Amino acid sequence: MNLSTKRRKDRKGVLSMAVGEPVEGGSVEESRLKAAEEAEGNPAPSASEEEVTDVASLEQLTQCLIQPPTEHPYFLQLLGYNEKQEFVIHVMTRRRHIFGRPERRPAPDQSSFVDTFLNAPDILPRHCCVVSSVPPADPSQPWSSAMVRPFRGASITHNGAPLHRQVELAPGDLLGLGQYFLFMYKDPRAATAPPAWLPKAWVSPGLVGALACQACGRSLQERQEAFRAYLKSREPQLRYRPQEQEALLAEIVRLQETSTCRLGPAFLFGLCLEHAARELEPGHLPRLIARIAQLVKEAVWGKIKEIRDRQPENQQDKGEAGNLSIEEVAADLRPLMLWMANSMELLNLVQKRVLDIEKDLDLEGVSHNALLSSDLETCDEAMAVLDEVIMSTFQQSVYYLTKTLYSALPVLLDSNPFTATTDLLHVPELSSMPEGIQGTLAIYQATLELTRDCDLHPDLVSQTFGYLFFFSNASLFNTIMERGGSQSLFQWAKAVQIRTNLDLVLDWLQRIGLGDIATEFFRKLSNTANLLCVPKSSLLQTSWSRLRNDYPALTPAQLQHVLRNYQLGPGRASPECWNPPDKEQDEMTQSDIFESFTDHPPLILPCDGFRLRLSEPVLDDTLHRQLVRLRRFLWELERESLPANQRAVYGLDPSQ
Repeated sequence: MNLSTKRRKDRKGVLSMAVGEPVEGGSVEESRLKAAEEAEGNPAPSASEEEVTDVASLEQLTQCLIQPPTEHPYFLQLLGYNEKQEFVIHVMTRRRHIFGRPERRPAPDQSSFVDTFLNAPDILPRHCCVVSSVPPADPSQPWSSAMVRPFRGASITHNGAPLHRQVELAPGDLLGLGQYFLFMYKDPRAATAPPAWLPKAWVSPGLVGALACQACGRSLQERQEAFRAYLKSREPQLRYRPQEQEALLAEIVRLQETSTCRLGPAFLFGLCLEHAARELEPGHLPRLIARIAQLVKEAVWGKIKEIRDRQPENQQDKGEAGNLSIEEVAADLRPLMLWMANSMELLNLVQKRVLDIEKDLDLEGVSHNALLSSDLETCDEAMAVLDEVIMSTFQQSVYYLTKTLYSALPVLLDSNPFTATTDLLHVPELSSMPEGIQGTLAIYQATLELTRDCDLHPDLVSQTFGYLFFFSNASLFNTIMERGGSQSLFQWAKAVQIRTNLDLVLDWLQRIGLGDIATEFFRKLSNTANLLCVPKSSLLQTSWSRLRNDYPALTPAQLQHVLRNYQLGPGRASPECWNPPDKEQDEMTQSDIFESFTDHPPLILPCDGFRLRLSEPVLDDTLHRQLVRLRRFLWELERESLPANQRAVYGLDPSQ
């Protein structure tokens, strides 16, 4: 920065700090020159030479004595592109400070504003952004950290390491922009601390810290100990090189086949995403998300085909084909349910990463978003694939479960619960239930155990049973409407048996925590049973309008069908009070009395309540064993890539 003549005159007194106090009646320049003569033993120059030297030296020296600010953060330039024309101090006058290169045609949007221009060929129009710290509300509390983030495509180093995403910026940190500029960040408001780039006596455990640092001075034994510490660590870390990524992802998919850890794939895939977001270049993460989604889809599609091929109707010997038991169906569906649970957790982890990319897009502005927009499009396509996987696994699961239910439900309408020796006033165990409802309840119980064993998200568990109850209600109701008149279902005695069986089912479901869902979806069947359980004498005196009000779950056409086929006795006609008004009668001629199976509730993906926490230590022993196994797997891949004469140098045995 250039100083005005007045400010330069005001600073002349500062020279006394270098050459002593001026002699009385003499100027500062005379004192400085006199001191120089005494020190060098040279004769004093002439008056004209002295005047020229004084002006040049004063201008140069006053610029060198500029003091840094005391109230604002600033950057001290250590290296530059054209240092003779560049400033040494760059003050942050705004909380958000942008470094960039001047453009011939400035962008019209405000987001392209640049605070500090750097004239170098490898500096982008918007190279990086620094956000200064905010003073704490309580003066006794420490200051928050400043943040620095590169714009897409910018070459930046932070304390010597390549910088790809936003990190904290502490006073004393070194910030390299392109190949030429190097700055030290300073904040006079914050407490002083040793810079992070100073060598430390200890390096955090990890594959890179244990083996890649060949200049840290640690012995082979120390590096082996660091490796073993990382290998057995319960910290959620999985380090790998990009060239090993495909083998790693395939191994994670394969582990799902043999492991007992239900959410292992989602957790391990999540660690891969964390590593890519933290260590690899920004464009790598969207490609990784897309690859993981594709691998999950391929695995699920393979399982769906296997289940379809095992169905009795698809067997070559169809003469012995029969319905599969619920135990066989549950065993077939377990891989699908596991992938549904893992895909749901994985989708949540991906969505969090996509939110970070969207924040970058908002920060960089519309004129610099081509790469980020492409990344978001890739992520959106990957999330759509995971959505498809969740939908498909859900549909396949409920399809085979309802297929099993279809053959078990009719017994609930035909069996008499009063012939059993069970105390019907109390909810017994499944094995003690009346035989007519045991088959249906066994399917519900096996489904509940399957969802729990697979760690399925609670919302998906609820919606799975919502679909099963919807199907059960529609199937039983349609059977009643179809068979009611011909098989004596529309009479009081039979209705009491149906109502009792239904109550036993609902009470049992209430006991296992599914009562509210069951009550909601069995409403139409319950209304029908309640109507038929009304004593005949009372029902004959009830008007149409009263019946419509008391049994709102039944449509007018369904209510009329029940009343028309109600068994009043030989030769007895329906009372006139049951006749609907003419207007409703005309509408009912166009209405269907059966429930549609296509009107099932839509699958709504949950937005909270997820189980995986990638920021916490791995406490589950089974999951920890999987993590250790993958770390060893990656180390073996890395060892194989080394020349044969270097493998023994490391001397690390992964079996230890």
